[in-house]
Amino acid sequence: MVNHRTIGVSVTHLSVADLAALRENLLEQRQFRREQLRRPAAPAGSGAEDRLREQTAARLEVRAKLAASARMVLADVEAALERMDAGTYGTCHLCRRPVDRERLTIVPQARYCARCQQVKEAAR
Repeated sequence: MVNHRTIGVSVTHLSVADLAALRENLLEQRQFRREQLRRPAAPAGSGAEDRLREQTAARLEVRAKLAASARMVLADVEAALERMDAGTYGTCHLCRRPVDRERLTIVPQARYCARCQQVKEAAR
C-alpha cells in the first residue's frame, strides 16, 4: 500500500534520488525557457517586397506563439520547484494522491495524476 503523506520536502513514493533528479531536470528546463525568452525577435525586413514582409510577419507570429508557450512552461516549472520546497511536490492537486513516478519523470512539472489529467482534458 502507498503512503500518501508528505514528510518535509519528500513525498513518500519518491526517493531522495528521484527528487534530486527531478529537481535537476526542472532547473535545466527553467534555464532553457529563460534563455529562450531572452532571445531577441528577428528584426523586421526592409519592406521592399510583399513576400518578404509576409515571411517576416509569419516568423514574428511563430516567435510570439513560442514565447507564450515558453512563458507558460516556465510558470509551470517554477510552480513545481515551489511545490518541492513546500513539500507538496508529487501530490495531485485534485485527488491528493501521489502522481506516478513515471509520469513525473516524463513531465516533472505535472500537477495532476494521469487519471485526473484525463478528466480535466475531457472537460475542455
